[in-house]
Amino acid sequence: MAPKHHPTPLSGGDRKALTKELGKARAMTGILAAQSSEMRAKGAALIQQADKLLCESWNERMWSDCEPIDPSPTIDQAINGGFPWLEIQCSRCKTPNDVDLAALKHPPTTFVHDLASRLRCRKCAKAGRRPSATLLQLGWQPRHPRRGEV
Repeated sequence: MAPKHHPTPLSGGDRKALTKELGKARAMTGILAAQSSEMRAKGAALIQQADKLLCESWNERMWSDCEPIDPSPTIDQAINGGFPWLEIQCSRCKTPNDVDLAALKHPPTTFVHDLASRLRCRKCAKAGRRPSATLLQLGWQPRHPRRGEV
């Protein structure tokens, strides 16, 4: 975008007024830019808090209803809210495990409850079975030691 051109007025008073107004406008740009970055930081903090509350709410509903609840947070909402781990259990052998949501190859807009049919138990897969996982809850850290089974 080409810079704006302000034709210089012929009279001295008008030149002084234009110079003064241009100086005010340049000073105002710095103030507005600072306010914008401050508001963006506040907005990001509020979005992170909202994502955290959404994940906690979903965990409580999962605990009380004992089944995957629709709608659930998306993968990026869970990670942004501080819940990057999904606790699951094999529906056949009941082996618990934790899945790192950040390491999944699914789009970040995928809902967590949609992962239930996509996650499989490796232990049961060796036996020729492919049961789906049962979702338990979102967590901020892994609860089960890494065994590489699910």
